[in-house]
Amino acid sequence: MTPNKTIFQVDAFTDVPFKGNPAGVMIVDETTDTEWMQNMAMEMNLSETAFISKNVDHFNIRYFTPTKEVPLCGHATLASAHILYELGIVDRQENILFKAGGGDLSIKMEEEWICMTFPRYPLKSIEIPTIFKNLLGFEPIEMYSSLYDWKIAVAASEKDIVEANPNLEGLISNSLGHLIITSESDLNDIDFAVRCFAPLSGINEDPVTGSAHCALTPLWHEKTGKTEFNSFQLSKRTGKLNVRLKNDAVEIRGKAITIFKAELISTSK
Repeated sequence: MTPNKTIFQVDAFTDVPFKGNPAGVMIVDETTDTEWMQNMAMEMNLSETAFISKNVDHFNIRYFTPTKEVPLCGHATLASAHILYELGIVDRQENILFKAGGGDLSIKMEEEWICMTFPRYPLKSIEIPTIFKNLLGFEPIEMYSSLYDWKIAVAASEKDIVEANPNLEGLISNSLGHLIITSESDLNDIDFAVRCFAPLSGINEDPVTGSAHCALTPLWHEKTGKTEFNSFQLSKRTGKLNVRLKNDAVEIRGKAITIFKAELISTSK
């Protein structure tokens, strides 16, 4: 079955056009074919395209990169909530419940911010691969693994994050195909800097990665004792997030702006 013919492109974690992380958003029928959604995501060629369908008391949400379905995505969730609020499908005073492959996600408005509740990811300390510096250009001070095959490398300085130049094929062949690099920030109003690479999922560098903060927030809590942080993702497009640790959950706050909507001419498989 083919979905609604309208697709939106939304820049998430920003209120400035052409910044943040772009996501595709489509409202579909719950019986929409998985192969069709994957082809649509490939056509959009964004890090993620989200497909949402209404249920009785919640929305189902699925996320696709250009090459595969993923269980959870922060910026595409933010973009989807933004569209539901912007179109008036959900009143701004009401909460949204998304059911995703990676868990239930509760969304609410806080003034002009969209606040999303995500699960807290566990962290496990791991050995630093001997080849890491050859692949990224710096030697991390420590490394962790987390859910969904994410590896997190903590750098000694923000300069290491800025200047990192990953060998993407080398990341994949050395089990680093989903890699987060992070450090303390040099900016007074920012707590930590981050970049994310996911070549294993067809994303060389993700512009802004909300779900990475499910691991980054508890990581920096362990280091500082703080429970609320401002994060700055140092991709070419850049993006800012405010995150809070609340027991087994991470609240991620951001803004979004719709860039365009398009009508499909052909929807056949």
